[in-house]
Amino acid sequence: MTEIGRDKVLRAALELFGRDGVASTTLSRLRQAGGVSVGSFYHHFAGKEELVEALFVECVELYQAAFVKELRRYQDPREGVAAVVAFHVRWCMEHPDRARFLFTERRPAGGELTDRNRAFFSEVRAWWRTHVHHGALPELDLVTTFVLWLGPAQELCRLWLNGEIPTPGDHQIARLGRAAWRALEGDGDDR
Repeated sequence: MTEIGRDKVLRAALELFGRDGVASTTLSRLRQAGGVSVGSFYHHFAGKEELVEALFVECVELYQAAFVKELRRYQDPREGVAAVVAFHVRWCMEHPDRARFLFTERRPAGGELTDRNRAFFSEVRAWWRTHVHHGALPELDLVTTFVLWLGPAQELCRLWLNGEIPTPGDHQIARLGRAAWRALEGDGDDR
């Protein structure tokens, strides 16, 4: 299967998984929707589990690359924290199928994702540490940092993706950015 064929299967998987769920999507439907033969499918994917992992890694890679690009634009920590909150919501709104897939599927263990995450978190930590050094941000563990930074935005996106709330507005997103800054600004209490 050419890379074009592989990409067609990944696009078909994103659509089918989003509509029918991973468990309900058969390999036959994936091959048919991707327009590939059985042999071509198995040339790149050992089965549905490997396809799910490849799609998950692709979605994470796209998100992380855009996240880092956005973060690098900001030297001011307050602006950076708020901008990343807005980025997160905007990314989910611009890529609802990918965001929904990332929110609903279990993260694959190990492999390529581990390496990508290591590089991503290294970039984010480097940006963060600069501001910790100057007292603008607190020294926090990674989990606490991300929960305080993106937890409310993540919940907003989840509710929107599930159709439980209307499309988030600019005022709402800006408020979440301000709240994230208040939760994260350095005050010496966490050091």
